[in-house]
Parts: sequence; C-alpha cells; structure tokens
Amino acid sequence: MQDLRKSFHRDGPDVRRRALIEATLALISERGIEAASVRAIAARADVTQGLIRHYFSSKEELIAAAYAHHMAGLTEHSFTNDVLDETGSAGARLRALVIASLTAPVVDPGALALWAGFMSRVQRDPEMRRIHAEAYTEFQKRCALLIEAALRDVGRDPTPDQIKRLTFAVNALLDGLWLEAGALPEVFENEDLPELGLEAVGAVLRLDLIKAE
Repeated sequence: MQDLRKSFHRDGPDVRRRALIEATLALISERGIEAASVRAIAARADVTQGLIRHYFSSKEELIAAAYAHHMAGLTEHSFTNDVLDETGSAGARLRALVIASLTAPVVDPGALALWAGFMSRVQRDPEMRRIHAEAYTEFQKRCALLIEAALRDVGRDPTPDQIKRLTFAVNALLDGLWLEAGALPEVFENEDLPELGLEAVGAVLRLDLIKAE
C-alpha cells in the first residue's frame, strides 16, 4: 500500500478523497458494511484515522459518499458511448443500453456485494435513501427518453403515462437479471445474459432489439 500513501502526499484533495472512497468500497465489497470502520478504512488506505476525518466529518458521511460514487459509476458504465451517440438510431442506442447494463463491469459479484451492503442502510438512513432515490430517478429519466425515442422511430405515439409504466417495467427486468447474474454468474454463458435482456425488454416494448441498428 505504499504507493497509495505516497499519492496522498503528492495528489490534490479530490484524488485523496476518492482514494478513501475506493478503500471504503473495497472493504464493504469484501466484508460487508459493518466492517467499514474508520480504523479499517484507514488501514486499507494506509493513512491515519485523522486524515480521514480531515475529508469527512463522520464515518456515515464517508459511507454515503462511497454509495453515491458507486451508484454514479453504475449509471456511467451503463450509458456508454454507444448509448450516448445520437448519430445512431434510438433502437440501436436502447439495445446498447441493455447490453451495457448486463455485462461487466456493471454485472459483477463485487458490485452486487456492494449493493447488498448498502441496502441495509437505505431504508433507515435518510441521506442514503436520498442518494438511492436520486440515482434511480436519474437512470429512469435517461432510460425513458431512449424508450420514447425508440417507439416514436417505429411510428408509435406513447403517452407520458405509458412511457412511465414501460420504463418501470424495463428497469425491473434489468434489475432482476443483474441480481441473478451477480449472485450466480456461473448460471449464464458469456452471451446469454445480454441476449436474454434484449429479448425480455424487446417483448415488453414490442420492439426487435436483437436486430436494432
């Protein structure tokens, strides 16, 4: 861990703060959220406990920051360049979103372990609940725009309520497959999970996402 210690002396506060967050995430993924004490995080990052308190007023603030970082990362990895490329058709971009949401690094046993650890706090900690709701709403909003555009591209004119309901359904499908693949990765072959996702989402939306270009 000596390289990390040196980076704390050399790098700016944003880099140092991120290193502490990443140390927290590693601990929670490996041993659960209760293992993420200030002492354990300091040891993992190879820094003093006082340095942690310099960047975060409490352990709870650090854990909340780690959760926000983790959720933002999942969204970022789902909305790849292929999803964001507006020169492609909406159907192709939606296809890319489904695939990205069901492949590494989004689908990963470590990511599931983090989610499970954090969820124990979401229901009873208002700040964690706010972070969760904000991340979920952002993903839903961006997904809804793609769904609406893909449906309009094939001549359909969905109402706002229809878009809302379809987006909830699509998100539920992706979440369910993500959970199963994270818990039992050996069940799925390399290509099975994205293909299952494309078929399931396509069935809900009545779109052929397998062939979308």
